[in-house]
Amino acid sequence: MKDLNRIKVVLTERKKTNKWLATELGKDPATVSKWCTNSSQPDLSTLKKIALALGVDIRSLLVPTPQKSMEDE
Repeated sequence: MKDLNRIKVVLTERKKTNKWLATELGKDPATVSKWCTNSSQPDLSTLKKIALALGVDIRSLLVPTPQKSMEDE
């Protein structure tokens, strides 16, 4: 499975830890760890809360999709 989010990258850029984010969001650190390894994904409302906590645009937390048509898949 390909990476869908960039949460770990943005945390590193902001010099923040998984534990810090878990505390900010009131989530279990194991849940945040799963998001950072892309083994599971946060829902959209949680993704918005992550963006607000980190002070970034929500789009910076997502891996961009390639520009190709659906027929190519």
